[in-house]
Amino acid sequence: MTPEPTVPARRTYSYLGPAGTFTEAALAQVPEARDQNWRPVRNVGEALADVVSGRSDAAMIAIENSIDGGVSTAQDALATMPGLRIVGEYLVPVNFVLVARPGTTLEDVSLIAAHPVAYAQCLGWLSETLPAHAHLPAPSNVAAALDMLDGSSQADAAIAPPGILEHHDLQLLARSIGDNPNAVTRFVLVSRPGTPPAPTGADKTSLIAELPEDHPGALLELLEQFSTRGINLSLIESRPIGDALGRYRFVIDADGHIENERMADALMGLRRFSPRVTFLGSYPRADRAIVRYPDRYSDEVFVEARDWLRGLLSGEPED
Repeated sequence: MTPEPTVPARRTYSYLGPAGTFTEAALAQVPEARDQNWRPVRNVGEALADVVSGRSDAAMIAIENSIDGGVSTAQDALATMPGLRIVGEYLVPVNFVLVARPGTTLEDVSLIAAHPVAYAQCLGWLSETLPAHAHLPAPSNVAAALDMLDGSSQADAAIAPPGILEHHDLQLLARSIGDNPNAVTRFVLVSRPGTPPAPTGADKTSLIAELPEDHPGALLELLEQFSTRGINLSLIESRPIGDALGRYRFVIDADGHIENERMADALMGLRRFSPRVTFLGSYPRADRAIVRYPDRYSDEVFVEARDWLRGLLSGEPED
């Protein structure tokens, strides 16, 4: 008797909801997430807690914006919640629409609901188009629109991501109202610890490190762990540890993969230097840009140097 084929269990992905958010647009870029369970949550902490508890297999979170920099809530959560790894990154263009209840015209608008960050990114357009408007802060851009739609908000219009129009009956008043057409948000897919994705040559390694003590040159010593090995840092941001004034941890994105000899050597040097290093993961870059470095930092050079030292220790004659 032929056994019945085993149906693979559906995977669950958490993301900042409800439907129509930029985070949902980032999750839509993940091929393996298609036709799986998508779980909308209310904040980054809940998304990551889903992963730690096993409620979800992975979570998509925003980590950096090209205008506002790093997302501090995400960085702090990754620094303090153990058992998480970044396995991929995705870029989403940040564009906004102005929406309202059906039948509303632009001339009817005087009170606009929006998340403060989105409002700041659209202030130039709003000041020119609706100079007499007032701003009603909202916890999220989708919430701003939905609260207006169901009458729980007194706003006449809301700033929202374009994807919301695919899910709700809203009047579109204006498209592309963001002041910076090149604005992009970087998202990362976070899962539980496991073997990092194989190196592709276009990779990034994320980590968080603390300084051992506050003394002149301490940050320089941390950075030298990378510069002396030819590793470029695409992001370095400080976040307060919270136990005392002047104590900071550093969120770092470094070009390369942990399986690269130069990166492995840098991480070991950082481990010797810092009282706490949190490895967040090595994963393919969203832009797929090949990481370039001088030949003197190639894997072969590091391997040859290590073999040379082993030979010295074993008494082999030098060439």
